[in-house]
Amino acid sequence: MLKIGCDRIARASFVNTFYAFDLPNWVADFLNLPASSYGSVIGRLGMFTCARCGSKGLLKRPKTGDVLCRDCFLWCFEEEVHWTITSARLLHRGDKVAIGASGGKDSTVLSYVMKLLNDRYDYGVELILLSIDEGITGYRDDSLETVKRNKKQYGLPLKVLSYKDLYGWSMDDIVQKIGLRNNCTFCGVFRRQALDRGAAFVGANKICTGHNADDMAETIMMNVLRCDIGRLKRCTDINTGADGTLPRFKPFKYTYEKEIVMYAHVRKLDYFSTECKYAPNGYRGHVRAYIKDLEKLRPRSILDIISSGEQMVIREGVKVPVQGNCAVCGYISSQRFCQACILLKTLNDGLPKISIGEGVVIRRPHSKKITKEVAKSLNEMALDKRVTCDSLSAP
Repeated sequence: MLKIGCDRIARASFVNTFYAFDLPNWVADFLNLPASSYGSVIGRLGMFTCARCGSKGLLKRPKTGDVLCRDCFLWCFEEEVHWTITSARLLHRGDKVAIGASGGKDSTVLSYVMKLLNDRYDYGVELILLSIDEGITGYRDDSLETVKRNKKQYGLPLKVLSYKDLYGWSMDDIVQKIGLRNNCTFCGVFRRQALDRGAAFVGANKICTGHNADDMAETIMMNVLRCDIGRLKRCTDINTGADGTLPRFKPFKYTYEKEIVMYAHVRKLDYFSTECKYAPNGYRGHVRAYIKDLEKLRPRSILDIISSGEQMVIREGVKVPVQGNCAVCGYISSQRFCQACILLKTLNDGLPKISIGEGVVIRRPHSKKITKEVAKSLNEMALDKRVTCDSLSAP
């Protein structure tokens, strides 16, 4: 039986973009499709055959419009990822790659495909699953159980690090402290640094993440709306961080989220489909909804946004933040102090209702006194060579 997670992504994957030709009636009921319209869709499209082999079609791809059967879809999906890896020279023999594994659809498919392609084409790389436990009750604890099953299913080693161990705070603690506003900022900043720390801990020289084409388009739009020139220049790169702590690459840069969902269903992969309970309050959610609306009108709009981002050129004379290193922890930062150290310091000092801006942390309403206190405290820490982010964390 076809496995379908009870999440809105899975629903959207079948309804909005894919025309699945052989779905049983119970799937139509699950998708809330009227019987008449469902029957007319099947009747209208059932005559189509696979564009590659001529057998019965399973789906119509959004970015190409090709009708493909099950086997040809799987082959095209895997070969496109292989082409992305080889054309961009993302891997070299002897690399040790930490795969960011959350248990969700993207990281589960990424882990499976990376293992499959490494064996099929003899990349000669060592793969290890790296999971970050943000400490979100009812979400991350359940998804980590999926990652542990994936470890056994794929035969890959697994390392789990938690926010609590690294920073002394879980996301539940942080939300209780600051409320729902800006909680995604804390999580994103801490998670990025946690992946770097975890990869260094296991001896990896590269990090592989499951960011897909939808994620890329959302990030580009967010940076355009925020007029964040520095991040806009970097966010379209398939390989980032070469000038920082560890290189990161995104094999799914040109892969639609809907195709990842379909691949997971066809392969019957074990993944966790519940959305983070704090995510609906994030700014990204509004941008995602906007891009989904665009995709309904023009399926290629996601790739068009990525292409537009890649072609953007910063005009001469425009000041762009220069990447450096945090004076406290040494991690990459465009400011004297990285966002992780700033946020962690404000949490540890008990500053309420904080918000992060361009290199500063403020209390609502705006308080220059608080900003100066944080800067002074971090400057004192930077002068003391014995103090690092690790010493700020709980043992």
